[in-house]
Amino acid sequence: MTVHAVLSALLCYPSRELIEALPELDAALDGATRAQLAPLFDTLAEGDLIDLQQDYVAAFDRQRAFSLHLFEHVYGESRERGPAMISLAEEYEKHGFIVAADELPDYLPMFLELLSRIAPAEAGALLGEAIHVIAVIGRSLSEAGNAYACVFDVLVAMSPEAPLPLAVPPVRDMDEMMERFGPAIDGTEPLPAQAPAKVTFYPRTTSGAKP
Repeated sequence: MTVHAVLSALLCYPSRELIEALPELDAALDGATRAQLAPLFDTLAEGDLIDLQQDYVAAFDRQRAFSLHLFEHVYGESRERGPAMISLAEEYEKHGFIVAADELPDYLPMFLELLSRIAPAEAGALLGEAIHVIAVIGRSLSEAGNAYACVFDVLVAMSPEAPLPLAVPPVRDMDEMMERFGPAIDGTEPLPAQAPAKVTFYPRTTSGAKP
C-alpha cells in the first residue's frame, strides 16, 4: 500500500471498516510519516464513531474552506469549473481509472487514489499541480485545530513543488459579466474565459510569489 493510498483512506468518511483498518494503514508508513499522522490516527482510534462522523460532516461538508473538492477553491461556481472537471476526468481515464457518474474527479480522496495507482514520476507531477490548492485547505484546517491538517502537511512535504498562494475563486462568474458588460448589440451574451485543455489546478502567474 502506498502513502497516497493511506492518505486517501484517512480522508474518507469515518466508518467501522476504516477504524478496523488503522493498524494496516499505520504499518504501511515509514517512521517519519507515521509520526506526522499520529494526531489523526489517535483521533480516529480513540474517538466515538458517531462523533467522528458528525465532526467530519461539520468540517468537510458544511465549511467551504475545508471542502475536499479541489476545484471549488480555484474556480468556485464559475463556468471554468466544468471544463476543468472534464480535463481531470480524462486524466483518470488515461490511466484506466473510471469515474462514476455520481462522483466528481476533483474529490481529493479519489485524486489520491489515482496517484497511488500510477508511476511515481507521474504521481509527483500531478501532486505538484494540485499542491497549491491542497496547501490552502491544510492551512485552514490547521488554523482551526483540526486533526486532519496533518494529512495535508504530509502531502506538502511529498510534493516536488512548493505551494503558491491562490486567488479568491469567482462566485458569480456569468452574472457578474452580464452586470458589467451586458449583452452585445446582436443580443449575444459575453463568454467566460475557457479553461485550459490540460489539467490545471492552479491559474499560474508570472510573479512566482511564495506565501
